[in-house]
Amino acid sequence: MADYINIRGQNIEVVASDPANPTQGQIWYNSTSNTLKGGGFQTAAWATGGSLPTAVAQLAGAGTQTAGLSFGGLDPVYYTVATKEYNGATWSSGGNMTTARRFLGGCGIQTSALAFGGETPPTTQATEEYNGSAWTSGGNLVVGKTNMGSAGVSESASIAFAGGDTNDAPITFFTATEEYNGTAWTTAPASLTTGRDDLGSCGTQTAALGFGGRNPTVTNVTEEYNGISWTGGGNMNTTRMRLGGAGTSSAALGFGGTPPRTAATELYDGISWANDASMSTARDDLEGAGTQPAALAFGGFDPGYSTATEEYTGAGPATKTITAS
Repeated sequence: MADYINIRGQNIEVVASDPANPTQGQIWYNSTSNTLKGGGFQTAAWATGGSLPTAVAQLAGAGTQTAGLSFGGLDPVYYTVATKEYNGATWSSGGNMTTARRFLGGCGIQTSALAFGGETPPTTQATEEYNGSAWTSGGNLVVGKTNMGSAGVSESASIAFAGGDTNDAPITFFTATEEYNGTAWTTAPASLTTGRDDLGSCGTQTAALGFGGRNPTVTNVTEEYNGISWTGGGNMNTTRMRLGGAGTSSAALGFGGTPPRTAATELYDGISWANDASMSTARDDLEGAGTQPAALAFGGFDPGYSTATEEYTGAGPATKTITAS
C-alpha cells in the first residue's frame, strides 16, 4: 500500500491543538483529542440557541452572538422593562430599564448599549444607557419615534434613522437621521430618500444600513449611510418589514419579517443581496445582533409570542473530524 506522503506529498502533522487557520485539504492528528482532522468547508446554517426566559416581541437588542443583549418589547402581559444577557448558550437577567416600551431602537454591545424612542405609550423621546449592569437616563431624541433603524458600536457613538409615530393617524414616516455622542442627540444634515418604519438595520454611526420596511407599502429598498449622506443600495430579494438585521453596511444579514411571515435570510455584500439559509422558525417583530458570519436572532411573533433564539454560522472554512464512516 502506498504511503500518504507519496499520494499527497505531505506528512500528517501531529499537534496538541488544531491549527488556527487551516487550509482546505490540510490534514493533521490532534494528540490531545486523539482524532484525525482536516480543513474543510461548511455551508451556512441556523442552529437552535438557548431560549429566552420570557416570550417577547417588538424588542431591541445589541451585542454579539456570544455576548448578546435583549431589552424592552411587548411580552404576553404588557410592555416590559426586562433586560436579558446572552453568553452564547443561555440568557440571564440584567438590570431593568427605567421605562417600559416597545418598538424601541437599540444598539451597542452588552456592556455599553443604548435604548431610545419607542412607544410607552405614547411615543417617547427617552434614551437610556446600559453599562453592563444598570440603565441610566441619557439625552432625549430630538423627535420621538417608533420602529426606527438603529446602528452603533457603543452608547457614545450611535445613530437613529427613519421610523414612525404611532400617535399620528395616519402614521408619520420619518426620513431624518439623528446621531448620539454619549450625551445628546443632534439631527444630522443627511436624510433618507424613503421615509419608512419597521425596517431592518445594522452597522455603525458612520457606516449604517437600512433595508426593507413600509411607507405604508412594504418595500425592499436598501439605503447606505457613510456618515455624511445616504445613497441607494441593492434591493432585497424579498419585500418585507418587521425583520431582523445584523452585521455591517458591507457585510449585512437580513432575516425574518412579514408579510407573509417568513424565515428567509439574505446576505448583503455592499452591492447586492443574495438568498441564504433560512431560520428554523418563521417570525416577525424579532431582533438581531452580531456579525454576518456569526449572528443572533431572538424573540418575535411566530405567530404567538416567541422565546426562540437561533444562531447563524456563515459559509466558510471549517475544521472537520475525519472518521471511518
